[in-house]
Amino acid sequence: MLANGADAPLFTLPNQDGDDVSLETYRGSHVVLYFYPRADTPGCTTEACGFRDAWDQFTDAGISVLAVSDDPVSDLRTFADKYDLPFELLSDPDGDVSKLYDSYGEKQMFGNTFDGVFRNSYVIGPDGTITHVYEGVSPEGHAEEILSDLSS
Repeated sequence: MLANGADAPLFTLPNQDGDDVSLETYRGSHVVLYFYPRADTPGCTTEACGFRDAWDQFTDAGISVLAVSDDPVSDLRTFADKYDLPFELLSDPDGDVSKLYDSYGEKQMFGNTFDGVFRNSYVIGPDGTITHVYEGVSPEGHAEEILSDLSS
């Protein structure tokens, strides 16, 4: 995992609308960058809806949220529409950006081994450095956990 104080690797990825989103454009404000395995699965939906439900608190605090998975743009659009997600969902189909953030690699499920996205999160400060690291996140209550950490 990248450590607190490390420079956040810059990237540009397409969002749920196919528009390019660059981390660099968020310089000057806090950003929650969270990685999740698959759109519209139970844990990922719980996590995304947690951010959605706390959205006013994030925007009131001037905190942006970017969510990254290896899903294609079309799946992200469907996911955003189905759950009325107000933040950017970013498509990283080859896991290149997820790898930069130590959030992509070999996983096992139901006896199968495959490459995929790990459920990790980072908070990036206004200066572009990482201020908080969350590894192996539990989806339930994660948005509130970050808000609590940032308010203390």
